[in-house]
Amino acid sequence: MNYNSVLHQIEMAIDTILKIMDQLTEEDLQKRPTNNKHSIGELLEHLAVLCEADWHIANGATQEEMQNFYYSISYKTLHDIRLGLQHHFQQIKRNCEYLSDEDWLQPATSYWGVTYTRYEWLLETLGHFYHHRGQLHAMLVHCLNKDPGIPMFE
Repeated sequence: MNYNSVLHQIEMAIDTILKIMDQLTEEDLQKRPTNNKHSIGELLEHLAVLCEADWHIANGATQEEMQNFYYSISYKTLHDIRLGLQHHFQQIKRNCEYLSDEDWLQPATSYWGVTYTRYEWLLETLGHFYHHRGQLHAMLVHCLNKDPGIPMFE
């Protein structure tokens, strides 16, 4: 199973997030372009943990375990978010190395009842990451008039 190509795409998406973050200020993290929705900092914090969180979900973590995971992590500065993005990506990358082709094809069910193979969960992580990266880009361009001018795809 060639999971490396999916990891490469996730890593490329992380690189674009890091380049976007280079253009942000700490004050930008507090901006909430839409009432009752995530601030820029909250969205970046979610992106920072997404890889490892999705990995836990793909391996059968319960709702309580996921809540504990999310509550145990807090990234409130650009520096901390940057470190979190890199750390959680390295965690999923290391975890993937230990799976055999048979492991990748094993189904895993999320706590809300969705069942995919582990490989499909990795693809879901990529889609999830791209989704939120697109949200971040749209927030900056359409709400804050800050076009990062960074290619989003190779």
